Amino acid sequence: MPPKSEAAAIAVADRLSRPLLHLAALLPLLLLALLVAALAAASSVRAEDGDACNGKSLLPEFQARDPALYGRILDEAERIPNGKAIFWKIEKVGLPPSWLLGTMHVADPRVTALPEAARAPYEAAATVVIETTDVLDHGKAAAAMLARPDLTMLADGKTIESLLDAKDTAALEAGLKARGIPMIAVARMQPWLIASFVALPTCELARKQSSQAILDKKLAVDAQAAGREVLGLETMIEQFTAMAALPAEFHLKGLIETLALGDRMEDVFETMTELYLDGRTGEIMPMLKAAIPGMEGAGEGYAAFEERLIRDRNHVMADRAAPILEKGNVFIAVGALHLPGEDGVVALLEKKGFTLTPAH
Repeated sequence: MPPKSEAAAIAVADRLSRPLLHLAALLPLLLLALLVAALAAASSVRAEDGDACNGKSLLPEFQARDPALYGRILDEAERIPNGKAIFWKIEKVGLPPSWLLGTMHVADPRVTALPEAARAPYEAAATVVIETTDVLDHGKAAAAMLARPDLTMLADGKTIESLLDAKDTAALEAGLKARGIPMIAVARMQPWLIASFVALPTCELARKQSSQAILDKKLAVDAQAAGREVLGLETMIEQFTAMAALPAEFHLKGLIETLALGDRMEDVFETMTELYLDGRTGEIMPMLKAAIPGMEGAGEGYAAFEERLIRDRNHVMADRAAPILEKGNVFIAVGALHLPGEDGVVALLEKKGFTLTPAH
């Protein structure tokens, strides 16, 4: 059992962060919306103040200001396999078809509206699969946090201030304050966890504060209510472990770079959302490299992130999904950035003998 003081700190974190949603760290940590099931902060921002996001797509700006840069974004995206669809039909001889949907783990109404092409397959599916069913049970999730405080809390009496210089500490405090979160409430949290409080626009935090469900969770809850089988591909502890395995310096750098984006974060987030809605997932990473200073030079830290948080988890997801798919009539929903690439879930399932074709 963790000490009482530690347990109390974790309890505060859990209370601030309900409901459990999806998070991942990436320079600058904005890709949490496309990757990992974990914590996203519920700030004191009022929903009516933040319901409408004000970001605008950066792509027209790139195209007008630097056509060569825009061309490089498109060229890089073109080389990414399976980067032009978020909804896929899965087939294998002798089995009823199954389906794979890439999601964003946000409460934006444009995202939470199930694509029209996916509605009938979802309603007909006998089994619905999401990244982790831990997000469906707050009590279970809180118990998991309490059981592994090393994954979420700093040890040996350290605080986040002890890991940052005065300038970065002031920037973090201001960024948290803008989201209605006192520094003291997160002072002993791991840097990756604190990132969840600053890596989303305030409008999205407001949606979460008003308990608007993300698409993955809604699909699972509705399927449960209809008496259908609901399964997960990972556990929350596995996801937390993957996050905590990356160096603290990587998370700190991403945290500070996220804060440095300021209001531009809404533009980056809107651009990412529009690309997702258009099914252009292959353009998301090239766009982020163009939009965010320092991302191109992230070096070993980003390489480790890609290996641990994307590729390794892609293999886990594909390995665990394959036997479920052997039953047929399955609907799988996972973060969209797990789908494209040579080591993406689409390619990995194809290597296991399934045929996948874009359906949206």
